[in-house]
Amino acid sequence: MENEHERPTTFFRFEDLRIYHKALDYIDWVYLEAKNTATDPFMKSFFDRFISSANGIALNIAEGSSRNKSQFVYYLKMAKSSVRECVVLSTIAKSRSFMSAAAFDDSKNYLMEMTKMIGALIGSLQRSVKPGEQEEDDDL
Repeated sequence: MENEHERPTTFFRFEDLRIYHKALDYIDWVYLEAKNTATDPFMKSFFDRFISSANGIALNIAEGSSRNKSQFVYYLKMAKSSVRECVVLSTIAKSRSFMSAAAFDDSKNYLMEMTKMIGALIGSLQRSVKPGEQEEDDDL
């Protein structure tokens, strides 16, 4: 009989991370925002860049999770760079009226939450690496 409290495991470690799922939610949000507002070619081009930056958050988390802890921290910092790109893109979208004030607030809330989550994960990883400890890459 299976223990009903066991957490199902996934093959890829990043799929177990809450920040990864939050990043996917943000990608969906950006796609919907683009679909609802990108009506001319310039706006479409702008939102293509926005979508690319949003994708960068999740992609860097996934890529880094297969590396050793120090390298994972590097990729998480790259994910934070993508978050900052999205902050700038959100600000531009609001100032150019590509995005409503309410949508801008939603975007900023997502981005602030993800920054905190990534920062906490970085801190946790850095605390778990002892000086001089040899690390190996993980296959997952």
